[in-house]
Amino acid sequence: MTTAHRPTFDPAVGKEAQRGPAYHQRLLPAHTQLKVRKPGQGGAADSQSRDLRAELLAAEAAHFAKTRGGAPEQTSGDDAAREAGKRGLLESGEMEGVEDEEAKEAKRRKILEETRDIDADSASESESDSEDESEDETAELQRELEKIKRERAEKREAEEREKAAEEEAERERDVAGGNPLLAPKQDFGVKR
Repeated sequence: MTTAHRPTFDPAVGKEAQRGPAYHQRLLPAHTQLKVRKPGQGGAADSQSRDLRAELLAAEAAHFAKTRGGAPEQTSGDDAAREAGKRGLLESGEMEGVEDEEAKEAKRRKILEETRDIDADSASESESDSEDESEDETAELQRELEKIKRERAEKREAEEREKAAEEEAERERDVAGGNPLLAPKQDFGVKR
């Protein structure tokens, strides 16, 4: 016989525990700070307009000052004077880029001149004969290339015409087969 159906004469009793200063986590206050909108989220924080151009110029000025090793310029007051100084920094940055390009171009020219000298030294008198032959071969190759292009274009047009004819025939078949009155005799009996 099981003990499940017997009455409980001595129920379980818990201890009387002394409550200390500990609190359960769910009893602690939560969400004690309000969230406020930041710039870029819309609302009152975005009401003031930002001068993005001025910010960009200031950031560029700070960057150029840092790369040159000096302290960034601290300008205050006149906007025109501030923009003129920043514009000068921008132009000087552009000038550095132009100088770099000129140096690269000079190096490229020097290399080309050296290779021309090497080519001129290795050239021989029979160059003119070989040039005439190469021009004739080039002209012949150009004619063959034009012929091949023309043949491919004709072939492509023929394929497109054939494809269009097939699509038209398919469409005609679909239209004719879609009408149950024109379709061949079908059994419309329903099975039970």
